[in-house]
Amino acid sequence: MSTFAKRSLLTICLVCAAALSVDAQTRKLTLTEGGSLDVTNNFGRVGVTAVPAKEDEMPAESTLTAISNKPVLESDIRIAEGRIMVLPAEKNKRIDLILTVPERMKVRVGTVDGAVEIVGNFASVEANTDTGTIVTDVPTDELKYSCLWTESKPRYLANFDIEEVQEKSGGRFVIKGKTNKKRQEKEAETRAAAGEPEEKGYRRTAVGRTGRAVSLKLTTARGIILLNVPPSEVLSDLRERPLTEAAKAIVRSGDSLLTEAIRRASPKYFGDYLSTLPPVKGEPAFAVKRAPLDVPISAIKTATVRVTDLRNRAMDGLDASDFELSENGQPGEIISVKRSMAPVNLVLLLDVSGSVENYVNFIRKAARNFVETVDERDRISIVTFNEDIKKLTDFSTDKTALARSLDLFDAGGGTAYYDALAYTIADTLRPLRGERSAIVILTDGDDNRSFLPFESLAGSVQESGALVYPLYVPSGLVAASETGAVIDPMRMKYMSLSAKSEGEGERLAAISGGVYYPIRQIGQIQQAYDDIVAQLRSAYLITYRSDTTAAGSGVSPKLKIRSKRENTFATVTAVTAEAHQ
Repeated sequence: MSTFAKRSLLTICLVCAAALSVDAQTRKLTLTEGGSLDVTNNFGRVGVTAVPAKEDEMPAESTLTAISNKPVLESDIRIAEGRIMVLPAEKNKRIDLILTVPERMKVRVGTVDGAVEIVGNFASVEANTDTGTIVTDVPTDELKYSCLWTESKPRYLANFDIEEVQEKSGGRFVIKGKTNKKRQEKEAETRAAAGEPEEKGYRRTAVGRTGRAVSLKLTTARGIILLNVPPSEVLSDLRERPLTEAAKAIVRSGDSLLTEAIRRASPKYFGDYLSTLPPVKGEPAFAVKRAPLDVPISAIKTATVRVTDLRNRAMDGLDASDFELSENGQPGEIISVKRSMAPVNLVLLLDVSGSVENYVNFIRKAARNFVETVDERDRISIVTFNEDIKKLTDFSTDKTALARSLDLFDAGGGTAYYDALAYTIADTLRPLRGERSAIVILTDGDDNRSFLPFESLAGSVQESGALVYPLYVPSGLVAASETGAVIDPMRMKYMSLSAKSEGEGERLAAISGGVYYPIRQIGQIQQAYDDIVAQLRSAYLITYRSDTTAAGSGVSPKLKIRSKRENTFATVTAVTAEAHQ
C-alpha cells in the first residue's frame, strides 16, 4: 500500500477514534484485474487503492475494511457481483470504507458529503459527490480527465498543468483535458534550463510510471477536487491570487520545496513573477583540484552543544563530568566545558492580522517587553505579518531603536502565518546559516491566507537550524485583558486555542528544538520571555582534543557527544578548530 493510501486510512481511523468506541470489520473480495466495481456510500467516506500483482504474478488480495463508531453489522453493507452498497439500519450511523483492489479496474464511487480518495493505476475512475472532497493519486503519463462542478465555482488543486476552467450553462463549470508524457518531459527540460525548481511529482512516488492510459471523470456539486496533491498540503484559500512580498522572497530564496508549494497554489502568478527574475547564471566548468590543507593530526576543537530533557527543555548547570565524547568510535579527551556566552540572532515575529486588530497596544507592549528581556548582546530583527510581511528592523542591538520601530505598524487583514514563518527562514535568517538563531512568534496560531500549507514548512525549519519558540495567545484572552474583564471558567472555553493551532505549535517547537508556550493567562507571556532567554543561554562550549584532520565549522558525523544525565539528549550544533603544534 502506498504512503498516500496509508495516510488516508490513518485519517479515517483518527476520525473514528474520536468517538467513544470504534468498530472495524474486514472482508475479502473476489475481484480481477480489468474488472468493474461500483461503490455507493451515502453514510461516510470511501478510499480505493489499486494494488499491483505480486512478484510471483499471483493477484493481489482484494479487501474491504469498514470502520464505524458503532458495531458494523453484516446487513449494513450489501455486496453483490461488482457492486457494494452501504445501507445501515440506523439512520445516523456513519460507516467509512477502505478498499484494496487489483490494478487496471474500472471503478465508480458515489458519496454525499464523504471524501473519495483514489490511489493507484486504474483503467477508469468515475467519482460523484455532493460536498465531499475528491482526492486522486494516479499515473499521468496518459491521463484523460474531466472535472465538473454542478452547483458552485471550482475549487481545485493539481500537481501538473491542466486546462483552463470553462463555464457552462446552468452555473456549471468544467475542466477537461489530457496529459502527454513526452510533453511533460519537454516542459521539465525547459524548466530545468531556465533554472526553475524541479517539479515534485507526488504521483510518481505513489504509483510510478506505467505507460497505460487512465481516465478520470469527477463530478461534485460543491466539493473540492485534488489531482495528485496530498490533502495535508492544501491551503485554506484555494483561489489563485497575486504573490505577496513574502511569497516573492521565498521564490527568490531558491528553497525548492517552498517554491514548489507556491507554484502549485498560484501557477499563473508564479509564472508571471518568475519571468521577471534574471536567469540563473552558470556555465559548465572543470573542478579545480586543491591541495590538501596542512592540518596537524592533533588539534584542539570546540563544539557548541545543546542538552535537552524529555520535554525538549534545555538543561543548565552541567560540567565536564556530565559529558562523554568519542570520535571515529574511539573515546576522546574533554579539556573543558563552559557555558556559551555568544550572542544569538533573534527574530521577533508578530501577528498583526485582523484577529487582533483592536489590540495594537497589547502587541506593542508585549513586543517591547521582549526587547527589554533579552540579553543586550543579542541581535534582534522585528517582522510583522497579516496578509503579507513587513520587516520593521534589521538585526540590531539598539533597544531604543527597536522599541521605536514598534510604532510603525497598523493591524488588520488576513493571517498569512505560514508564509511569514517561511519568509523569516528563507530570507531573514538565510545569510546567518551556521550562527545561533531563534524565532520567537507571538500569534493566535490560526492561518487563513498563506500560499504555503503547514506541512511544507517542516523540512525548511529543520534545515535552518533555528530554534522556534511559538507563543500562542487566544485573541479572546487579549480582548479580556484590554477591557479588564474577569475571566471565569465558563468564559475561558471561548478564549482557548484551536486544536489545529495547538498541534502545529507543538510540532514547530519539537522539530526545531524550541519550546511551545500555550498562553492561558496574560502574565504567562513575560514568564515565557524569561524562560526563552534562559533556554538560549543554556548551550555549552566543549573543548576537546581531536585526532582527525577535519577542520572548519562543519559537524563531523564521526563526532559523538553524549550527556550522562538520565533522560537527556545532547545535540552538536557547530564545531570550530584551532590547530596546535
